[in-house]
Amino acid sequence: MTLVRSQDTLALANLTDQALRVRAVEAASTYDAETLVGVTRAYMTTASRKGARTSEKTLEAYSLAVRDFVPWARENGVQLLRPGRRDGGRYVAQLQTRPSQGRGKTGVLSAATVAQYVAGARALYRALRWAGATEAQPFEDAHVPPDPTPGIVKNPPYMREVDAVLEQCEPRLAALLLLCAHAGLRVSEALGVKVTDIQGSRLTVRGKGGKVRRVPLGKRVRGALAGLSPALPDGSLFSWEYAQVTYRMRAAFRAAGHGDAWRGFHAARKHSGTRLYSATKDFTRVGLFLGHASVDTTRRYVAVEEDDVAGEVEDF
Repeated sequence: MTLVRSQDTLALANLTDQALRVRAVEAASTYDAETLVGVTRAYMTTASRKGARTSEKTLEAYSLAVRDFVPWARENGVQLLRPGRRDGGRYVAQLQTRPSQGRGKTGVLSAATVAQYVAGARALYRALRWAGATEAQPFEDAHVPPDPTPGIVKNPPYMREVDAVLEQCEPRLAALLLLCAHAGLRVSEALGVKVTDIQGSRLTVRGKGGKVRRVPLGKRVRGALAGLSPALPDGSLFSWEYAQVTYRMRAAFRAAGHGDAWRGFHAARKHSGTRLYSATKDFTRVGLFLGHASVDTTRRYVAVEEDDVAGEVEDF
């Protein structure tokens, strides 16, 4: 698979209106998925709401979606520049019945995966309109049913696993896990921490969309970070890529006897949200700690016992 380089994306964005339109029309007419990925990324980084602050994770997810939708369109007789009004719904239906091919997974694609693919296809058509290639909006009326199972149920927080896994981690890996599970950082934020970001008991975190927040560090996290020397010349405490640290953490879970419990780093972030909510009973404070723009998002990071209000209603 050919990857779209950042300079290619920039080159597309710098084309004249006419040249960009010609390139986009040609790519859509020939089902050139890689060029269409480039057009989508150029739009996302120069004309979308977040622009250049669009995360690489989002760009990769949308690129994957375009690479899936374009061959499907070709194989199913969909003209990309003149799609039928029902073609968006046809693609959604196909995704909802497609067998999952994830490692160890059975059944069909999850609702979240379907939504991600459709979001990428919608972004492709926004990009084609931006490029002047078409005014079509085949996904305007396409409905993507939400997953009825709450995310906190599908991917609950780690709880007792954290301390057991920490015992199997070398110091740098343990510090990373604590940054996620006790300081509430996203793994991407944790991997980007530098020595200069730490000021006493506070950590400056650069999060999604370029947002900056100050996070309090508990004594256990402070102790773990204090024992680390920079891993890179720029003062970064970690030199791992996401795949590398995932491999190491998965191995630590297995060594701790919790190999089947590994659910990624987000479950560690939910650990911190759940513990903080248990202590404060305040979603707003938890949301500020986690760096959420909406309390509705925070609610998806907190596991609340079903009988959480049993004591309060006892004497009603």
